[in-house]
Amino acid sequence: MVSPYTAAAEALGITRKALSDLLDGHTDVSPDMAIRLEKVFGSTADTWLRMQMQRDLWEVRQRADETKIKRRFAAAELC
Repeated sequence: MVSPYTAAAEALGITRKALSDLLDGHTDVSPDMAIRLEKVFGSTADTWLRMQMQRDLWEVRQRADETKIKRRFAAAELC
């Protein structure tokens, strides 16, 4: 019997290792992968890429206090 991970990897046209890396968060959802996921699972590529972007933004916000930025402009001055 084929494992669900092997079947999913085959359906996506990737290796089981590549799928494992994606599921474990070691690789990001690329536009190519988003299209593959769309074709296999039905959610749109846009949805997959938005989820990736939100995860990326969450990770950066976790380190925001470490970022050396000086606020110099008020929002009204930029318009």
